[in-house]
Amino acid sequence: MTRAGKVIAAVAVVAVVSGAAWYAVQTGLGPLPGPDSCTATVDGHTVGMTTEQAENASIVAAVAERRGLPARAISIAMATAYQESKLVNLDGGDRDSLGLFQQRPSQGWGDRDEIIDPYYATNAFYDALVKIDDYQDMEITEAAQEVQRSAFPDAYADHEQDGRTIASAMSGYSDAVFSCTTDSADLGAEELEANGLTSRANAVRNDVTRSFGDLPVGGFEPGGATSGHIEGSAHYDGRAVDVFFRPVSSQNTRRGWVLAHYLVANADRLHIEHVIFDDRVWTAGSASDEGWRDFDPAGVDGDTSAETRVVLEHRDHVHVDVA
Repeated sequence: MTRAGKVIAAVAVVAVVSGAAWYAVQTGLGPLPGPDSCTATVDGHTVGMTTEQAENASIVAAVAERRGLPARAISIAMATAYQESKLVNLDGGDRDSLGLFQQRPSQGWGDRDEIIDPYYATNAFYDALVKIDDYQDMEITEAAQEVQRSAFPDAYADHEQDGRTIASAMSGYSDAVFSCTTDSADLGAEELEANGLTSRANAVRNDVTRSFGDLPVGGFEPGGATSGHIEGSAHYDGRAVDVFFRPVSSQNTRRGWVLAHYLVANADRLHIEHVIFDDRVWTAGSASDEGWRDFDPAGVDGDTSAETRVVLEHRDHVHVDVA
């Protein structure tokens, strides 16, 4: 082989190797960590999302939960947002369309700053949806069209199954079926604030309140928690919050999974390390590739009382801790 041929061959090999490495990183193949991404899997159907899409989907579900709306409302909203924006909070669109649902200021949906806020946009969508008689009995595409008045009404049908899958996961009717692959945040330690939480833990608490309203919380106290948790718990560092759903019931378990899935969807943004609920745990970093795993709490044995097992297995509260 000539010198020129050898050079060309070497370049080709480098290109192939580089291309393979890029593909591995992008797809999560092999030993390399998977890309930041999320999935919801229900009844054998899987929907893949970027973390941005997952965060927006979690807001759509959280607003519905706070308003007490049924899963059907979430399905309609998800299918609509998929069609209109691919669940991305767009800064523009056709004519003056904006945001997740491509709502138009000129059509009375609100001003630009309002519509670009996913919480406002989602509430505006639901405000219009609940005014439709029997929307729960309509086909998803029909209900979406009643709200949106789209020039392409049949297009919503393309996203019905994806919408139902995400809705079933995010509304808590399917548990431990939504997960994200994220990196573990490499951040320095923080001082405790007045309430005994770090600033990152307080950011999670404030975010949950914004999305779900006032929920009963605990696991922290001024000056820092000193007892009541297992050895080595993040509670003692002020990095953990417990959100309670009591008493244990099917409805409260469903509500807990709404929050648990929401926290995983926003784990990258909020620097969340662990979410534990209903004897399952999700962990950031390399373990996030495994999704939800069985939780093996210390101190649970055959002699442990039922009441203690409920607490140790996190049956009545969602635990979240941060870096």
